[in-house]
Amino acid sequence: MNQTKITPISGFPEWLPGQRAVEQHFLDVIRETFELHGFAGIETRAVEPVERLLGKGGDADKEIYAISRLAGRDEEEGSRTARAEADLGLHFDLTVPFARYVLENSGKLTFPFRRYQIQKVWRGERPQEGRYREFIQADIDIVDAGQLPFHYEVELPLVIADAFAKLPIGPFRIQVNNRKIPEGFYLGLGIDEQMIVPVLRIVDKLDKVGAPAVTTMLMEAGLDDSQAASCLALAGINAADSGFADQVRALGVQHPTLDEGLAALCQVMDAAAEHAPGLLVADLKVARGLDYYTGTVYETQLIGQESYGSICSGGRYDSLASDHRTTYPGVGISIGVSRLVARLMPTLQATRTSPSVVLISVAAETDRPECMRIAAALRARGIACEVAPSAAKFGKQIKFADRRGIPFVWFPGSLGEDGVRGADSVKDIRSGEQVPADAATWTPDEQDRQIRVYSR
Repeated sequence: MNQTKITPISGFPEWLPGQRAVEQHFLDVIRETFELHGFAGIETRAVEPVERLLGKGGDADKEIYAISRLAGRDEEEGSRTARAEADLGLHFDLTVPFARYVLENSGKLTFPFRRYQIQKVWRGERPQEGRYREFIQADIDIVDAGQLPFHYEVELPLVIADAFAKLPIGPFRIQVNNRKIPEGFYLGLGIDEQMIVPVLRIVDKLDKVGAPAVTTMLMEAGLDDSQAASCLALAGINAADSGFADQVRALGVQHPTLDEGLAALCQVMDAAAEHAPGLLVADLKVARGLDYYTGTVYETQLIGQESYGSICSGGRYDSLASDHRTTYPGVGISIGVSRLVARLMPTLQATRTSPSVVLISVAAETDRPECMRIAAALRARGIACEVAPSAAKFGKQIKFADRRGIPFVWFPGSLGEDGVRGADSVKDIRSGEQVPADAATWTPDEQDRQIRVYSR
């Protein structure tokens, strides 16, 4: 018999139960926070037409996983089916499919539409620390018909801050910029309009590759020494308030688009200072590589771990969703859940690997029906539990529960000669305390009901 060695596929993370419990805790907190802020959950299909995906992202053509069916084709329909499926690809983010969803359902949605979406996405990039080919994103977006007020650009980072405050992630900062600032600045430098997006993408790599490498790439793209130096000077500006605008003007570059971007970002910073002082930092090197961003853009970093890059990003897009009659501008922000959890996983631990609060012990297999009845009674009251896999000495069953982090072991009362079963009892295996218990009334402490996550 041939045996094939099983090896992992890089870029497709699979967590052990305790690690998955940590990830699930993050997902639950994020979802609950999004709903507290009035965002409605949706889920979109995993595939989109490749043509649409190609037109909506920076290096999307290098990242898209195309869909093809390997078997089961009818010979007569095979070529047509193959062509249709070759035109489909797995989505590389959740914003592009959401824009399509808005267009398809615009007559059924109430605007402004607030949605959250927590799903897997796929990118065919080279796997590295925190970057996967399959990963989970958690997005919130607000879209409107025709016009979208700027105050939503302040609201979204406040939602993210609310979610992160409930998670053990440590200090973080949300960096914000407005795409019109670098675009107008580059135009004011005399850079050709066709070069704006390529220059934005190059400057967006500053944290990853450093200033010398960015300078080289800018000059290879056709900029002269002075233009490249000015681009880096702009990227070096950051401030915790609207004082960044004076620093930009001091560089001596003028353009109407630049003025528009400075005014918009000042509004965002001033409003954020009122509602959440210190939450936002104006950082003018933040550009975001995707083509569809048109206004405010965000990136979020863990303080002290800036080299890891952004764990939450997004921005405003004014023309991503349009049916040529109505445009649906939006603003969104996305938490890279898999990326965030991967970074923090070594520092976090779940209280148990099993959702069970109680293990129902089995003294003999003849007692299993009674044990199942006890379990059913507890579950009916929302208490997660399981029945021991086999009859064994109580000490062995306690060890089984301990290995899985299950805090309580339930001991059914023994059956007397008169056929009457004695009182049940439950043991807290952490303290050793054992007390009489009734499945119809016993309740664990609230902190034991759910798996909790804490820093090691």
